[in-house]
Formats: sequence, C-alpha cells, structure tokens
Amino acid sequence: MKFTRPRDLVIAGLLAAVVLYLILQSAYGSMPPLPTLAGVTLVVIAVVDVVLAFSLRSRIRGTRRDKPVEALTAARAVALAKASSVLGAIMLGAWAGVFAYVFPKRSDVVAAGNDTSSAVIGALCAAALIAAGLWLEHCCKTPDEPKQPDDR
Repeated sequence: MKFTRPRDLVIAGLLAAVVLYLILQSAYGSMPPLPTLAGVTLVVIAVVDVVLAFSLRSRIRGTRRDKPVEALTAARAVALAKASSVLGAIMLGAWAGVFAYVFPKRSDVVAAGNDTSSAVIGALCAAALIAAGLWLEHCCKTPDEPKQPDDR
C-alpha cells in the first residue's frame, strides 16, 4: 500500500471546493442556515485517529509490553488513516467553497455572516482531520530494521 500523496489530497479538496461553490451559486437562497458547529464531528474522528495512532505507534515500536500489532489490524488502521485524510481534504475543500461564496456576501446577507463562521470552524476541523489521518498513517510504518554488523 502506498502512502497518501499530498497531490491526491489537494486534488480532492479543489474538486470539492469547485463543486460546492457552483452548487451554492444556484441554491444558496433556498438553503437553511448552516449550523455553526457542523464541522466539529470531524474533530471527533480526528481524536479517535490520534488516540489509535499513539497506541499503535508504541506497540509497533515495541515500547509497550502489549502483544504486537497483527498485520490485519495495521492494514485496517492504514485504511482508516487514508479515509480520514481524504475525507478531511474533501471537507476542507467543501468548507473553503462555502467560505469563498459567503465571505463576500456577509455584509449584504445576514445568513452569509453566520455561515462564514461555520465555514471557518468547519475548515479548521477538517484540517485537524487531515493532520490526524496523516499522523495515524505515519505511525503505522514499521520501524527501520537495524543494520547488522558485517561478520568479518
């Protein structure tokens, strides 16, 4: 399995931003206001990722005396890490699209002013999920094998 490339995350985020911006152009007037803390659910997933990352990291490195990490467990953790970082990138792009649409309208439309704060909170939470997903993926790497001295 290959590690997540920043390019993949950027592409996913940009696509989400463009799509959401275009949707908002045609449907913003008929939408209900965005909940201010809508993005906080992403932080909950990020916290789970970080806790799992620290647990797996110590078990993989052998610093804890628990049983070693099974291959299937590590594979599932990497899949969760990749899914988290991609979801975070998509949601960061989506919140950026919302912000790009509502920020210029915040002085004219009351709902746009409230939605601006929702977009900022959502974007920060999405960035936290990206970081947590990438950290979990990093923690699932096996440590480098120590070099064996040559038998001469």
